[in-house]
Amino acid sequence: MPAPPRSFWSAIRSLNQRWISLPASKKPLSASIKIYTPTEVKGRLKSIVEREEAKVVIALGKESLAEAITLPPSISVIFDLVVTPPQVKRQNMTGFYLATPVRPYAELLKNNLQSIRRIAVVGSREQLSLLAREQIPLFNSYSVRSPYELVDTVRQLDEADAILLLPDTSLLTTAAMDEAYLLSFRRGIPLLGISERHVKQGALLALVVDMVGVGRTIGEYATKALHGVNIGQFPPAPGKRFELYLNTETARRMKISLPEQLVRTAKRVFP
Repeated sequence: MPAPPRSFWSAIRSLNQRWISLPASKKPLSASIKIYTPTEVKGRLKSIVEREEAKVVIALGKESLAEAITLPPSISVIFDLVVTPPQVKRQNMTGFYLATPVRPYAELLKNNLQSIRRIAVVGSREQLSLLAREQIPLFNSYSVRSPYELVDTVRQLDEADAILLLPDTSLLTTAAMDEAYLLSFRRGIPLLGISERHVKQGALLALVVDMVGVGRTIGEYATKALHGVNIGQFPPAPGKRFELYLNTETARRMKISLPEQLVRTAKRVFP
């Protein structure tokens, strides 16, 4: 998992009391912030928190979160940089996840690409229940359990206008994605999602969470925690704002007209 961008930290560095964060970088950004790598705190996070007299732990990534979950409930834990929220329940903990729900894609297509109406959403049962729980007209969900099932499902989706893949890394192996791209271009059915990298490789577009916006909200939650609020009352959530990545070559090859306004608003356009 890459380290968060500098702008992410600038959104949360204004806190006035001490707390610990566990990202991939060791460089502290202010006197009130102590930053550790997962390796540094493995098996000893509780003693570090006690020594630092920290009230809030911000855990970035799966390894950091695994350590933070073991802390006593008096310590507030805010997590981020995980694809989906953890299954483990803990008091006084909330956070954000990277996976983009289906709804923002539905709104983007409705407002900008009306020719893409029938969408097949393909992913694991767990991610479908989290990201595609809403009933959206013309969006049909397909649950798969393996890379083989993913490719086989994509192969059979002849009537879809586009296929939205959910971000389960156990399903989206290199071999599975290579086959999915091949099927996509062969039949002229674009893939949607999952990341900037996938758009560069041939997906038509992807919506990726805006980390700066998440950073601001983490700062707000940390401030609440420092003032005695139990942040466990706030359910884990996806980002509220997303950045658009587009592949105009994929659109050209599939004869999909991209509105100029849509192209202008994209964070990055490939190729």
